Amino acid sequence: MKHLLLILLFVLGLNVLTTEASWGFWAHKRINRVAVFTLPTELIGFFKENLEYVTQHAVDPDKRRYAVEDEAPKHYIDIDHYCEWPHTCVPRKWEDAVEVFTEDTLKKYGTSPWNLEKEYRKMVNAFKAKDSRRILKYCSDFGHYVGDLHVPLHTTLNYNGQLSGQKGIHGFWESRIPELFGEDYDYFVGRAEYIEDVPGKIWEIVLSSSAAVDSVLSFEANLTEEFPADQKFSFEDRGELNMQTYSFEFSDEYNKMMDDMSHRRLRMTVINLGSFWYSAWVDAGSPDLTELMTIELTEEELEKQKELDKQFRNGKIKGRDHWE
Repeated sequence: MKHLLLILLFVLGLNVLTTEASWGFWAHKRINRVAVFTLPTELIGFFKENLEYVTQHAVDPDKRRYAVEDEAPKHYIDIDHYCEWPHTCVPRKWEDAVEVFTEDTLKKYGTSPWNLEKEYRKMVNAFKAKDSRRILKYCSDFGHYVGDLHVPLHTTLNYNGQLSGQKGIHGFWESRIPELFGEDYDYFVGRAEYIEDVPGKIWEIVLSSSAAVDSVLSFEANLTEEFPADQKFSFEDRGELNMQTYSFEFSDEYNKMMDDMSHRRLRMTVINLGSFWYSAWVDAGSPDLTELMTIELTEEELEKQKELDKQFRNGKIKGRDHWE
């Protein structure tokens, strides 16, 4: 089934990198893992003991898009649907936004910032309860959602260049670029800091991502006009398939034009994630986590994870796919 889907994507002329190479997998795992090392002494011990958990489960929200109906809108907000930057027509509080636009409309165009506020409260409550499983689950999930919000193309109607004749740019920006250059990124981003205004910080990220959309799209369009057409793409082996993707030369030139934007925003995600984790712990009363142990999944949890993986591999995204 997955091979058939990849072949179909190739025929349609889309960017056909495998899902596991995307920002949704490679970078999300890297973000969660590195964010652990921004934490203070009181937190880092517990997180280091469970480093593999927060790394591997960083991708669970993406897998849930294949199993849960209302999951997809949590990963994006097409905020330019409502009004131009700085999007002052969009109420920052969920209840006010529902009153202005209706809940159905908000879900149609994405609920990412409001979902992050909800996920933050889950982290706080898990820390208060000193519940290892809930702490790790919600912290891992939060890492994914906040990572998505740092991607400019998760904040626009033109999320895959489908409105500007640039179909495939979503995977190019968040997949091909990190795949080629991510191993050389600098992940030393400093120490997590307490966030005084969590909703304000979330909306600051929304606006910074939205402000970058024009550069992401226009630079690619300009480079495409200047670059030799027969050198924009190349073929690479992806498992059992030889597939078309953006060439190294085109990717490298675009990355330079963007002043290494993917690198900068990934670093921003890491320090922000560590700071959100730390802030949730402080808001929970700074509980002592030294007695919490490394968790091992129960048989029931392992079965649920296997079923989720199965639905991911064989299913179809329930809702809109940003790679469409």
